[in-house]
Amino acid sequence: MRIGSEPARRWAVDTAIALTVTAAQLGGAYASASWHQHSAAGPVVYIVSAVGGASLIVRRRYPVGVLTAALAATLWAEAVSPDAAIWFALTAAFFNAVLARRRVAAIASLIVGYVASVWPPWLIGRHGHPSAAFALGLAVLLIGLLSAAELIRMRNQRAAALQRSREEEFRRRAGEERMRMARDLHDLVAHNISVINVQANTALHLMDRQPERARSALTTINDVSRQALVELRSVLGVLRDAGESAPRSPSPGLSRLGDLADSAAASGLTVHIDQAQWPTSLPADVDVAAYRIIQEALTNAAKHSGGTKATVAVGYDDGALVIEVADDGIPQPAARPSGPGNGPGHGVIGMTERANTLGGTLQAGPRPEGGFGVWARLPVRGSQP
Repeated sequence: MRIGSEPARRWAVDTAIALTVTAAQLGGAYASASWHQHSAAGPVVYIVSAVGGASLIVRRRYPVGVLTAALAATLWAEAVSPDAAIWFALTAAFFNAVLARRRVAAIASLIVGYVASVWPPWLIGRHGHPSAAFALGLAVLLIGLLSAAELIRMRNQRAAALQRSREEEFRRRAGEERMRMARDLHDLVAHNISVINVQANTALHLMDRQPERARSALTTINDVSRQALVELRSVLGVLRDAGESAPRSPSPGLSRLGDLADSAAASGLTVHIDQAQWPTSLPADVDVAAYRIIQEALTNAAKHSGGTKATVAVGYDDGALVIEVADDGIPQPAARPSGPGNGPGHGVIGMTERANTLGGTLQAGPRPEGGFGVWARLPVRGSQP
């Protein structure tokens, strides 16, 4: 959309409304005068009717001023030629004022218009003056007009509130999606970079003395980097734009725990997987979260614990997936409370957020017998082992 197109569109709409109402005013004045067998309504009636209709062109900026001009023009036309007075412009200006939240001015215009139409009120019902039926009917009409304007205003307010709610929901979901992508990227990059770093150091030390082992380390780096590239593309949602020759792999899940263990072994950490019975079909969010939690726990074990072995236990208990990852790192004198302030870094925070998002819990911290442990419980809705 071009800059300035919205103001131009509004001006075009307001101009069209003003021209339409002005034409209706003039046509109505002429038809009313002809119906009552007047040769003409008089130039003053046509002029003030045109002024009242034309004032609507600035209705957005000056709602009260436009209402005042339309009311004055209508009352002037009625004073000059009661049979030729037309209320189209005044009605449009009244609705515009209510929708612009100028309700006091709108109600005041109704009172002024009513009093002017039945003036003097103490002569209502007498010969030559408005009848009681006319005065009552006019009051009912004006109250109905106010009610209709209020209903439209409340409907517009509800529509605007609903639109704001939708926009806030969209922003909230977008924020959650950004956080999910950030956690995925952290887990993916931290794990694979750790493996690549270990293998790169191995290749540098063995390149001259044991070239075959150096070649194996470089092969591992190549495989891990290719897998990392595929997962990065998956996380960022660009796989659909990649060519058919691009490497592809299934989405992260517990079915890939074997690959995860092999990857950890390449970084010097031997992983034993103890898989008890769990649901045959896990929800996708639980499956991915479980994989990422185990991946991050193994990454922390390889980088921080100083151990060489880790055990991954996955089971099902009372409607929840239970995960435990423990390593044999350097013994600690005592376990300390888990939490963002006591964990090894942002990894524990990310794992905890993943579990909390699914309504689960996660604890992480040093084990009394040594090493570091991660315990997670993820609810599995509607699944049976």
